[in-house]
Amino acid sequence: MRVSAYAYTNRGGRPHNEDSLRASAEQGIFVLADGLGGHGHGEVASALAVDTLFTGMARTEDLDEDGLLRLFQDANDAILRQQAQPGQEEMRTTAVALKLTDGAAVWAHIGDSRLYRFSKGELAGVTADHSVTYRKFLGGEISYMDVYHDDDRSRLLRVLGREPCKPEAGHGELEPGDAFLLCSDGFWEYVYTEEIQADLCRAQTPEEWAESMLLRHIRRTPPDHDNFSLITVFVEECG
Repeated sequence: MRVSAYAYTNRGGRPHNEDSLRASAEQGIFVLADGLGGHGHGEVASALAVDTLFTGMARTEDLDEDGLLRLFQDANDAILRQQAQPGQEEMRTTAVALKLTDGAAVWAHIGDSRLYRFSKGELAGVTADHSVTYRKFLGGEISYMDVYHDDDRSRLLRVLGREPCKPEAGHGELEPGDAFLLCSDGFWEYVYTEEIQADLCRAQTPEEWAESMLLRHIRRTPPDHDNFSLITVFVEECG
């Protein structure tokens, strides 16, 4: 199978970009993190998380869910150590990571950075946000569409940079025609799942898929909108 990918990040309407990402189609490794600016030095936390996760995933040949969860703990430990620096005591970050091998995919996330999985153009799954808003949805207090607009959507229950570190992981078989989207909340809050799927079905490359979604995004964002980042991944037959 052949893997191709496209990565994009933008500071949006903010003075600094606190998102970080790394993508290697050749290695099948993709990591994205969204630093929490309200806590200060979010860009330091997100970069540290991405570097720790990417390096650990690259060094681990047979990575399973437990192994990826341990790497998230390593990233959490690295951020906690960095918090000893003056002014960085409260930095935090979300993170989402994906590794693809010949016949399998393994992923994990913490916070509200998301992974969307598609098989043959159909939605196969979306990670569940670790937020107050998503808990309200699970409890039946609000609808899924309300998740995009609820006042509590920025109140996160799990992040890197705080104990206990409780990411969630998953895995699945990998087949030609599969596609993945990793993104920060600054992106998914303005582009709905049905639109993501529709743009995927029309796209010939990961870049085309991303560009179509970004056109939707730019039409809807207010002037002061958050940083936004995404990674799009295609899995295709060789040849």
